[in-house]
Amino acid sequence: MTTSFLLIVQIVLVIVLTIAVLLQKSSSIGLGAYSGSNESVFGAKGPNSFLAKATFFIGFLFVVNTITLGYMYSQANNESVVDNLVESTNIIAPAATTAPTSETNTSK
Repeated sequence: MTTSFLLIVQIVLVIVLTIAVLLQKSSSIGLGAYSGSNESVFGAKGPNSFLAKATFFIGFLFVVNTITLGYMYSQANNESVVDNLVESTNIIAPAATTAPTSETNTSK
C-alpha cells in the first residue's frame, strides 16, 4: 500500500519537476514565454529566485522519495533470483533400477 502511494508521489514529482525546470529562464526564451507576466505573482525579483528554490525543493523531495522507494522494494524482495531458481528446480535423483543381486561376497 505504501509503495504504491510513494510510486504515485514519484510520478507527480517527476511531472512537477519537469514543469519547474522548463519554466525557468534560460539563455533562450524556452517555455517561460508562454507563462505570461510572472513578475507580479512572484514579487519584484521575478520568478527566477522562486523557481530556483522550488526546483531545488522538488528535486530534493524526488531524491528522498527515490531512496525510500528503493529501500522499501529491497526489503520486500529479500530473496535473490538464484534462490528462487534453486527452490523451483529441486531435481530428485532417479531411484536405482537395478535389483540387488543374490550373490554375496564370500571371499575375504
